[in-house]
Amino acid sequence: MTPVPARLGVEHTNTHPSPTPFSMLKSILVHMRTLQLFIESNLFTFAVPNTAFGIFGAMAASILVDAGSHIQPSAVTLLQRFPLVLLFNVTNLLVFDLANQRSEASVLEDGINKPWRPIPQGRITMQQTRRLMLVVIPMTLAINYTLGVWTTGLMINIITWMYNDLQGGDEPFFRDFIIAIAYGLFNSGSLAVAVGSDASLSLLGLTWTVMISGVILTTMQIQDLKDQKGDKTRSRKTMALFLGDRVSRVSIVFFVCFWTVACCAFWSKGAVSFIPIAALGGVVVVRLLLCSLDGDAATWRWWCLWHASLYTLPLFERIEGC
Repeated sequence: MTPVPARLGVEHTNTHPSPTPFSMLKSILVHMRTLQLFIESNLFTFAVPNTAFGIFGAMAASILVDAGSHIQPSAVTLLQRFPLVLLFNVTNLLVFDLANQRSEASVLEDGINKPWRPIPQGRITMQQTRRLMLVVIPMTLAINYTLGVWTTGLMINIITWMYNDLQGGDEPFFRDFIIAIAYGLFNSGSLAVAVGSDASLSLLGLTWTVMISGVILTTMQIQDLKDQKGDKTRSRKTMALFLGDRVSRVSIVFFVCFWTVACCAFWSKGAVSFIPIAALGGVVVVRLLLCSLDGDAATWRWWCLWHASLYTLPLFERIEGC
């Protein structure tokens, strides 16, 4: 009897080859890129400025922190703590952004305003994002506890819940109020991590933190100018949509000028610090009055630079007080 030849394709082949070190590294990099895309639009709005607040504030710890609760950190100590301050900001920001971007309304909005984000891009699903939060939230809480900012971290999580799950971010005025509180928590937490977990703000430090939250409350809506088209799709009542584009621009212009003068006057600073901060504020003002919606993304980046420059003022105070 003639044997029946084996048919092509009947052999059982391994359709899932064993991962190689290269493929594993590639997979890790892909997942890291996905996490980066979640926080990318807020990285220079939250993580970088708040890290700067913590580091510059720690360099002026002698005036921002109670005398009995700290030792002025050395340059070496600050260099060692810099990654920890950044870690605190990035991990808590990641929790916020995961919660913020996983809803159907957010995905629809991001498809218009930010199509490069992970969910609209198809890198991850809403369900996978929810499951990722089940891992990231406990991890972030553990990091906050280790860094000595457990209470601050819990309050940030409450703010995240109110802004996203309770849709506080869609309410006019209340949205900006939540963001201002969040900045205060991130800033005070950053300073505590930079100086040491046993640090407590002095009256001057607390006043300065509240002032910065005031800056955020009255000027942060500049980021909404560039997102008006997408915000309309989810009926989000931002200041730009609630009051109108022109009124919102004039309001921001007024408060950028006001806070530039007020913050420099608070620290009794002269031309050395006032001129560069005023110059940055001037760029923001001119762009707000002259630029169209197409230029608002760049104007927002100039605002980030201006408001971060305010964080250097306590450092000038300490240097002149030495």
